[in-house]
Parts: sequence; C-alpha cells; structure tokens
Amino acid sequence: MNRYSDADIAAVYRVIEQRRDMRHFLSDPLDPALLERLLRAAHLGPSVGFMQPWRFIRITDRAVRHQVHGLVEKERRLTAQALGEREDQFMRLKVEGVLECGELLVVALMDRRDGHVFGRRTMPEMDLASVACAIQNLWLAARAEGIGMGWVSLFDPEALGALLRLPSGAAPVAVLCVGHVREFYDEPMLQKERWAERQPLDALVFENRWRHDGDGALSPANAIVDKRDGHG
Repeated sequence: MNRYSDADIAAVYRVIEQRRDMRHFLSDPLDPALLERLLRAAHLGPSVGFMQPWRFIRITDRAVRHQVHGLVEKERRLTAQALGEREDQFMRLKVEGVLECGELLVVALMDRRDGHVFGRRTMPEMDLASVACAIQNLWLAARAEGIGMGWVSLFDPEALGALLRLPSGAAPVAVLCVGHVREFYDEPMLQKERWAERQPLDALVFENRWRHDGDGALSPANAIVDKRDGHG
C-alpha cells in the first residue's frame, strides 16, 4: 500500500542517476514560481532534531554577484597552487558558472546552533549534514524540472560571510549556480575531463566492521569504472 507505482519509482531513480554538477549555463532567468518550487523542495529536507539550520540568500545584485565571483576566483587560484603537479590541469577545468547562471544562491548555516542539542550532543556536525540534505533535495528537484545546478565550494567562508553580512555564528556552506542549460553532461564533468572517476560500490560497502587493506582491499582512489554521476 505504501509503495509508489513502478513509473514513479523509475522516475526517482532516473533523476538520481542523471543529476549532474553543472558548470555551463544559459543566462535566461528562472520563472519565479519554479524557483519557489525548488526552494520549497530544499526546505522539505530532513534535519536532525528538526532544527532546519539552512538559510538561503538569493543574490540579485549584479555587483554582489561579481564580488562573489571574485572570492571564488581567488580560491580557485589558491587551490590550483596547492595541487602542485596537477595545477595546470586544474586551471583548465571549468569549476563554476557564477556569472552566467540564471540564479545564484548562497546556502548558509544558521546562527545560534548551539541551542540545538537533540541529535547533536556528540555529533555537532549534523547541522551541516542537514543542510547538505536540503541542497540535495534542491538538486534533484532542479534536475527533474530540467534545470541545472552546480555546487561551488571554492571560497573563503569568513570572506563570503563578511560580504553577505552573516551574523556571528552563521557560516556559508555553498554557492549554488542554478539555471537553464543547453544540455546535461552525459557523465560527471570531472570524470569526463579525466580528473577522477567513481569508485566501485563494492569497494565502499563493508559488513559488520571496517574492512582494512588486505581484507578485501579498497582500490586506490581514482581507479574506477562506474560511469554514472557521483559528484557531491
């Protein structure tokens, strides 16, 4: 009685499999009703202790958007330097669509989170996990609507928080590029660009206790063959 129809179930699995971390966008604006649907989907995300720690900041000022882009570009270059021998390869990747996308959202953790103990007493990071669930809801809803989304994490949280005047204790988690796209990537972009590949599922599923090297062997990172999307 609780099971959805086969068609509905197939649609759920299809949107999960075809979700992509998008970097290439058209500049066409999103219909306001569509944007509201996406944000409502995010707001329906599960949260530990029902604390709902997500806050969404819609960037509508073009000057602010350029400032956000400046912070992302600064961190992109610092990240490239930190990668050492992969610096040139990284700099050739398109890692964001901040200036092109139809909508730019910053997702932040709320302030005064210390007052929420339920489910967080020994694991305070569950507030961040809850925000990630909300972002995933938005991502899947966007894909179902034919809208692309890219999660950008290349920024200094303190600098972005200061730019957006976040209160003490709040923290930015993600810059989300949301908008129309010409087409969705047929596989994850980082996999397509040979930056990394998905690990096989059986290397990541253990039974009863952690499986250490030599017990069945977690294969080295990036030694993968599964071609479905796996970008966070």
